[in-house]
Amino acid sequence: MEIRTIPWQQTIPLRHSVLWPSKPPEFCHIDGDPEGLHFGVFINGAVVCVASVYVNHNKARLRKFATDERYQNQGIGSKLLAHIINYLNGSQIEYFWCDARETALGLYKRFGMYKCSERFYKADVAYFKMEVAL
Repeated sequence: MEIRTIPWQQTIPLRHSVLWPSKPPEFCHIDGDPEGLHFGVFINGAVVCVASVYVNHNKARLRKFATDERYQNQGIGSKLLAHIINYLNGSQIEYFWCDARETALGLYKRFGMYKCSERFYKADVAYFKMEVAL
C-alpha cells in the first residue's frame, strides 16, 4: 500500500462510483479542486481510496473521502486519514473539519473529531459537521 498526492482529476472516478453513483460525474467536482490537496491510496498500482483537503486560512476541510467498496472495512481509510492529519500537523493549520456522513461518524471519532452541528442533509444523505483542533 502506498499513499501519495495525486492530481484532482484522478479522484473523480472513485468519488463518483462510491459517493454519488446515481449522479453524473460532474456532480463530484468541487469548486477549488485545482487548488486543493488530493491524496490517493494505491494497492498494486490501482487507486483504491481518495480524499481531498481544502485549506482556508488556518482551517483545512476534508471532502470527497471515498474508498472502493472492495477495500472498505480494511483500515485503508483510517490509514489515509492518519496520513492527512500528520501532513497537516506540520503546517499552520489549527483546525481540521469535515461534513461527515452519519454512517461514518465512528471513523472520525477515532481521530478525536467531534460533532459540532445538528444533523443536516445533502441530497437525502444525513451529515454532521465534525472537527478537531490540531
